Order: sequence, then structure tokens, then C-alpha cells
Amino acid sequence: MYKIPANTLFTGQNLIYVPECHSTNSLLSQLNNKSPLAEGTIVITDNQTAGRGQRGNTWEAQPGMNVTFSLLLRPTFLQAAGQFQLNIALSLAVAEALQFSLEQPIKLKWPNDILVGDKKIGGILIENQLLGTSIASSIAGIGININQENFSHHKATSLFRLTGTTFLLNDIFQRLMKSIELAYLSLRAGKAAIQKEHYLHALYKFNELHSFEAKGSEFYGLITDITESGKLCIESNGKTREFSLQEVRFLG
Repeated sequence: MYKIPANTLFTGQNLIYVPECHSTNSLLSQLNNKSPLAEGTIVITDNQTAGRGQRGNTWEAQPGMNVTFSLLLRPTFLQAAGQFQLNIALSLAVAEALQFSLEQPIKLKWPNDILVGDKKIGGILIENQLLGTSIASSIAGIGININQENFSHHKATSLFRLTGTTFLLNDIFQRLMKSIELAYLSLRAGKAAIQKEHYLHALYKFNELHSFEAKGSEFYGLITDITESGKLCIESNGKTREFSLQEVRFLG
């Protein structure tokens, strides 16, 4: 079903397709632990039965309707303290690949949700293996809603729901491979600062007054920045607070 992209150097050149699996991240990790795989190796499936999202959430996807895969990278050039730079690069790459098919602007919701309007069209889950102060390897799970029409959650959407068009999954996959490789190579070439500027420009609710919840209390604030380690900076009542993933939640 999926063809190896002709115009990539390494992303997707080693392509492992399985009709069904519990989690592409877990399967890719297991295969890599058995015998080290080449950087850029992809595990892709038509039906992921136990896909994982941020905060322990599950990823809902109907079989054969969406693009669901995991990518092995070896960003040894990144320090563990700066691992969010990889999140930024991959989020931008996915957004760029999808924007080709949409008129509406794509927004990136911290840390790794891909939105159109206020609705989620995709997500990324990156799991890093550290070696000392550096990253030895990363497995990036990426799920994009393409042709699915119905969702149990009212804040989910797909390319089909947004455009009324049915897409060829392999076309979207090939575009993603090219975009991801370019973004990753740019990060490796030292373009992290430029990528962060683009990420902030696309960041959902950046510099907009919004409601949040932390430690059981609601508050209003402005997202003003992302730290090098990936913490969300929110200005509230004249003070800037930094939040890790589990420490703050968007309301509304």
C-alpha cells in the first residue's frame, strides 16, 4: 500500500508495513531493541488498536482511513536539555505537509497537537532514549486524520471533513516524509532558533488571553514563550509562570 518515497535520503527508505498493531511506537521500539535499525526507519499500519497520545490518552482512528506511523531518528547532536527542539521541527514539518491540502491555517497546540481552528487533526508523541546528556535515539509516533468522517470526540476533525475530498493516503505519507526530512536536516544544520520562531508564529493561542487550569485552579493568561526544555511560559497577573506537560491544561 505504501511506497518508499523516491526523493528522500533516509526517511522511509526502510519501510515496515503491518496491517494492524497495538502501537507503532511500541512495535518500532521492540524491533530496534532486537537489532538496531537504520535512522529513518518507519513502521506504518492501517489499524492501530492501542495508539498512545499525550497525558496517557488513546488515539482514535478508524482502520484504513488515516495515516498512522512511527519514525526512528538518532538525533545525537541534541542535548537532552534541548530535546523539545525535535518536537518543534517535527510539528512544523507535519503542519507544512498538511497545509498543502488546506486553505485554513494550521495551528500547533503545545506540546504536539496539530489543529485546524479549534479542532485536532493530528498529533505527535516522541519518546527519547538518552545516553548521558545527549539523545541516543528518538521514536516519533505521528497520527493524522485523513479520510475519517465520524469521531466520538467533538473536537476531532480530518482532511475529509474540512475539504469534502477523499485523499490517497500514500500521497499524504510521501509529502510527510519529504517535509519531515527537510525539517530534521535543518535542525541538524543548526537552524533551531529559526524553527522556534516559526513554531511560536504558528502556536495556538500565542499572545492571546486564554483560560487555563493548574493545580485545580483556573486562571487567565498569555502564552509568551517556550523554554529550551519545552516548558510553556504563561504571563498572568504580571508574572510569568513556566509549566511542564502535566502541570497545565487549556480550558475551553
